[in-house]
Amino acid sequence: MAKSENIYLIGLMGAGKTTIGRQLARALKFPFYDSDKAIEEATGVDIPTIFEFEGEEGFRDREEKMIHQLTDLKGIVLATGGGAILREENRKRLQSNGFVVYLQCSIERILERTRRDNHRPLLQTENPRDRLEKLYELREPLYLSCADTQVNTGIMSSKTVVKHILDKYESLK
Repeated sequence: MAKSENIYLIGLMGAGKTTIGRQLARALKFPFYDSDKAIEEATGVDIPTIFEFEGEEGFRDREEKMIHQLTDLKGIVLATGGGAILREENRKRLQSNGFVVYLQCSIERILERTRRDNHRPLLQTENPRDRLEKLYELREPLYLSCADTQVNTGIMSSKTVVKHILDKYESLK
């Protein structure tokens, strides 16, 4: 594999990046990182608080720095935040430093998975479906542009998704 052995998971919130990432890391015996959790650990506050005080732009600045740090590591599985691909620098870092997997999922399935989660600032709105549809429309081309492969997490078990990703990953070595 020309790039590092890292696996980076991208996709909308609720697509399963953290769940699948943990399982992939366990299967590969790699450390697992979640960029949002890493930001929370580094700042000592949760993502909604960062959004409240710094806005989305402030959060994206922190996210870009964290993506830079984490992509310098070798032999990891990284679940990125859903909007990490909004910045070109992040897309370039992910593409040049590892195997990028786009976890696709239907809006309906994401709504089911996130309906009780108040830890997602972008869904704290009157109409979460409308917000997700707009995010999908904006982000889908960016996810596709930097993914080495894609898998639909809304129609497969997590075990099947992990196997599919591992098969693709191993075929590149």
